[in-house]
Amino acid sequence: MNLWLVTIPVFLIATTGAILLVKRWRKSAFKFLLAINIAVMVGALALLVGALSSGPAAAAGGVEPAVAAAAAAAAAPPGAVGAALIAAAIAVAGSSIGAAFAVAYTGSAALAAMSERPEIFGRAMVVVGLAEGIAIYGLIIAIILIGKA
Repeated sequence: MNLWLVTIPVFLIATTGAILLVKRWRKSAFKFLLAINIAVMVGALALLVGALSSGPAAAAGGVEPAVAAAAAAAAAPPGAVGAALIAAAIAVAGSSIGAAFAVAYTGSAALAAMSERPEIFGRAMVVVGLAEGIAIYGLIIAIILIGKA
């Protein structure tokens, strides 16, 4: 089972607990949740620093520099593949969220305009279609990134 699938119920329980905590104790709950968020952020930064500081060159230890460089070159592609996949996921997620906001605003404006003048349906749908194009651009970028990985 994937580790990320296990985190979904934990996330839902934590979110529900935070909502109930805020409903019961307003100001003290905010301070408590802020302290938890800061602690999680510090832990995440410590993990990031640890991951970035321990690379193939650090693992080689006392090995000759040429051997360490060869080991670093051999170990670089998996990291690059992972970075490309993360970048592709960010491209799709960001463009989809942007398209959702764009469609929400342009769609509601188009419906309001069509309620007054039904003959502008074609122009209104073009604007909504352009807003949906943002998600397609993100998907194209993700396909290019995955192809290069």
